[in-house]
Amino acid sequence: MAYSDLELLARLVQCEAGGEGSDGMQAVAGVVMNRVTVDYGEYGRLTTVSQVVFQTGQFTCAMETVGGQYNPQNIYNMRPEAEHYAVAEMAMSGQRLPGLGFALWFFNPYSPSCRANFPSRVGRFVLRIGDHCFYEPTDAYADT
Repeated sequence: MAYSDLELLARLVQCEAGGEGSDGMQAVAGVVMNRVTVDYGEYGRLTTVSQVVFQTGQFTCAMETVGGQYNPQNIYNMRPEAEHYAVAEMAMSGQRLPGLGFALWFFNPYSPSCRANFPSRVGRFVLRIGDHCFYEPTDAYADT
């Protein structure tokens, strides 16, 4: 199935952060667009929303199977609503959630605290929203 960048980002936002409120959805959309626009390191080789979303191993919601089992929580099963499209449009226009910085990663630590670095030492913690911790690149990211 081919989706426009807007449709794909709205579906990913709903799937990854639909329960995290407006700030959480904006932060996730911001991470995706930061990866689209960064011009160095691992993500510097990606130039479209589709390339970012479907990069192997990046977003559970882009996987139809996880651990050999069907993943019902995937972008193909999402039905984005107006709020998801609005968040996607905002991020695609270059707007970012204040405090997010140039975050390139997020994850749910399943604990009350966020670790200082992620993944390894290429990302530095900048913000927590709901269950997700957000990280911006360190100098070490340039070598990825």
